[in-house]
Amino acid sequence: MKNFCITFSVLIIIIATAVFATVKFTAGESAATDYLRIHVRANSNEQTDQSVKYAVKDEVVKFITPYAAQCTDKQTAMEVIGGVLDGIERVCDRVLRENGFSYRSHAEIRSENFPTRVYGDLTLEEGVYDALIIELGTGKGDNWWCVIYPPLCFTSGNADVKYRSAIYDIIKRFFK
Repeated sequence: MKNFCITFSVLIIIIATAVFATVKFTAGESAATDYLRIHVRANSNEQTDQSVKYAVKDEVVKFITPYAAQCTDKQTAMEVIGGVLDGIERVCDRVLRENGFSYRSHAEIRSENFPTRVYGDLTLEEGVYDALIIELGTGKGDNWWCVIYPPLCFTSGNADVKYRSAIYDIIKRFFK
């Protein structure tokens, strides 16, 4: 009986691994459709441009947070954020002005190809994503990025996300 249990467990693990690999490969192509990213692109990589990028980011996050909080899906997020692009640009331009910069910002939602990026435990694979792009001046410098939907950067606190494995739960129950 013990050999049967071990064989059965190994078989389940092999099947689960094969299924997970297939799902991961397929999901990589469609996962981009589940996210609305945000990128704040600095004018250049000069220290002053990079510093103001973070000041702009802080104010934009404050401005967007109440809007992002009401979004229950990506499409709604795109519509809500798309409806406040002028307000986003006003916030950016105010911060730029207050810090002595004469260039302005431009904000729009568009699809772009992005490289693989890691945010904590989340990896966004390379691919085409919809994103709120905020360009400061020429927008040729390094960027700050995060995710508006699902709201990884636009919550009032850290989300307590826990992942469970159904296969692990089955095996755990089986060996009790």
